[in-house]
Amino acid sequence: MGELEFIITVGVTLFVIMDPPGIVPIYLALTGAMDQRQRNRAALQATCLSLGVITLFALLGQQIINYLGIDLAALQGAGGLLLLLVSLELLTGQADEAPNQATSNIALVPLGTPLLAGPGAIVAVILFVQQAPSTIDYLWVALAIIFIHVVIYLVMRFSGFLVRVLRRGGIEVLTRISGVLLAAIAVQLMADAVMGYVEIFQNT
Repeated sequence: MGELEFIITVGVTLFVIMDPPGIVPIYLALTGAMDQRQRNRAALQATCLSLGVITLFALLGQQIINYLGIDLAALQGAGGLLLLLVSLELLTGQADEAPNQATSNIALVPLGTPLLAGPGAIVAVILFVQQAPSTIDYLWVALAIIFIHVVIYLVMRFSGFLVRVLRRGGIEVLTRISGVLLAAIAVQLMADAVMGYVEIFQNT
């Protein structure tokens, strides 16, 4: 794989996995009861947390996993379980019953992780660092990580006009739809984790 192809692969893969446009409905559903200032703060905190987690695993991911004895499938399973709990709150309306919930809680979990800095993004970054053709490519990986997080922040930061268009009733409908989508993502992550363990056992 050449350097240009590697750079394009890193950027496109991270964009698809982290899916900035796809985070908008979930972000709006989780922050629907907040005012504009709180919503912007949540977007910034979630983006910064995600950038920190992804950077950490880019630098020390393989060492952390080896030290703790964690399989990559375990990360997928844990992320899936956490997202499933959040999706149930969205579907049952429990998320709407906590308008005074601290903004930092929503920004850290589930926005920052595992929605943004999720198992897929973490695994992809670890693999890209291992596959970097040359030393300079580590810089390109770092720039790709920064760029995708700038895009994510801008998408969330300027999604407020949707709140003005949808109003409270539309946000409630969007919350339920987001719950279904989030549950599907959670089930897919857990299914991938099970398949990962099946492959491990088959190879042993």
